[in-house]
Amino acid sequence: MAVSAAMVKELRERTGAGMMDCKKALDETQGDLDAAIEFLRVKGMAGADKKAGRVAAEGVIAIAISDDKKKAAIAEVNCETDFVAKGEDFQAFANGVAKVVLEKGFTSVEDLEKETLESGKTIDETRRALIAKIGENMQIRRVEIVETSSGEIGSYQHGEKIGVVVAMNNGDEALIRDVAMHVAATKPQAISADDVDQEMLNKEREILTDQAKESGKPMEIIEKMIDGRIRKYLEEITLLGQPFVKDPDQTVEKLLKANDASVTRFIRLEVGEGIEKEVLNFADEVAAAAAAARG
Repeated sequence: MAVSAAMVKELRERTGAGMMDCKKALDETQGDLDAAIEFLRVKGMAGADKKAGRVAAEGVIAIAISDDKKKAAIAEVNCETDFVAKGEDFQAFANGVAKVVLEKGFTSVEDLEKETLESGKTIDETRRALIAKIGENMQIRRVEIVETSSGEIGSYQHGEKIGVVVAMNNGDEALIRDVAMHVAATKPQAISADDVDQEMLNKEREILTDQAKESGKPMEIIEKMIDGRIRKYLEEITLLGQPFVKDPDQTVEKLLKANDASVTRFIRLEVGEGIEKEVLNFADEVAAAAAAARG
């Protein structure tokens, strides 16, 4: 059966696959549209598996918040290049993932991939189809949920690369956003000193003690020095101890107290944190994206 341009056009509209891939699928299935769709689906899965080992350290942070502002979902979805991360298809997929996390409450990526998007396809099927269409490895790296019963949740996104969700009691929308912006800029590790991991704090004390011993000062003096340095360290890594980015003359703790507000939880995600990636210049990145698009 001869494959017409109209058949190729219809298959392309239904699958989003490239024109040549659609023609090949129709040729292989003697013009059977349903069989061609299955052919492309299988090919897409095989292609996705083949690309799974490639480093995906670019991408976006997507956030979804419930209408009552009591629950939020935040997700990191990765691809290989910033070029693809800025594309509408990829961003729509990431936002769809965040919406499903918000609705279903999953924080396990493995369980999440089985859930269905508004398109009717599962998240994993959609991801694989995007890989086949665009030619890059794509992964859902991590998802988190924040909930509050008494306060409200707000967010701040610095471009697509950094996303912050903050739960606050007695805070209005502007204050929550300001604190979320602060978290995006300063990367605090905990809300207060009480929330800091004790093992990490003990390790920091050991390091500071070893350094101070080289001064040759008496141990009682060293201990006072270490106490002071630990206090300074806690101010630097805790949200409440940090100078507020929009007004460094006051700490975040003072800002919140002045508004009779308190932060109950925050999450900050940044694309590619902890992933070792190959450094490309812009020309190389565009060339890589163009090569991937050609398949």
